[in-house]
Amino acid sequence: MTLARAAAIAAIPVGAALALAGPAAADTGGQGIELVSPPPYVERTEWVTRDGRASLRVYPTASARIESVRPLSGEAPGREAWSEVLAAAPDADTPGMRAQFLCHWHWAELGQPGKTSWNLEPWRPVVDDAQMVLDHCNPGDAEEPF
Repeated sequence: MTLARAAAIAAIPVGAALALAGPAAADTGGQGIELVSPPPYVERTEWVTRDGRASLRVYPTASARIESVRPLSGEAPGREAWSEVLAAAPDADTPGMRAQFLCHWHWAELGQPGKTSWNLEPWRPVVDDAQMVLDHCNPGDAEEPF
């Protein structure tokens, strides 16, 4: 977890954090509390053209929205979600698209809870993580309004 993500999570009010955490599994077989909301994390994907440029709309499931903001979930759920995107849209397999997706995974529900889709564009420049966050996961141009 990055320092910036940890700071953002620390800023979530305790009551909201507990609501996001959801109920713990009653019987975990002595393995501890279940921390992962189950896949699938991607409801569907849809390629569209906006202003003559391609955009992949990724529609997250309720599990994705919960898991992406859960403080102790680690990186595995985000990797699983990206693999679901690639299964549905193999053309998305580029470094820039992956970086945009992971940025949305970590930040979209904190910045715009319930946003209908997480929009990824192959034409956006590849930037470092800090710039990606500064650009609200949409480097190079404004994001789609939905």
